[in-house]
Amino acid sequence: MSEDFSKGRRGAVVKSDPNKQRITIRLDANVIEHFKRKVHEAGGGNYQTLINDALQEYIKAHDRELEETIRKVIREELLKAG
Repeated sequence: MSEDFSKGRRGAVVKSDPNKQRITIRLDANVIEHFKRKVHEAGGGNYQTLINDALQEYIKAHDRELEETIRKVIREELLKAG
């Protein structure tokens, strides 16, 4: 029994998320191993997703720091003016 793949298509079986962009990036080996180890300890998953999540958390944390700094400066300026 032979399989007929004449109507088969090449490419990903699951379409990638349109909000994600493919890039090439060089990271330190210990960074990659850290995230691969975390995936292994969790029993599975995708280390690239963990790296993405870590970067998202970093962005949120630093955005909050900037917002807090701006609020502090505005409060200080309002006190000086009042």
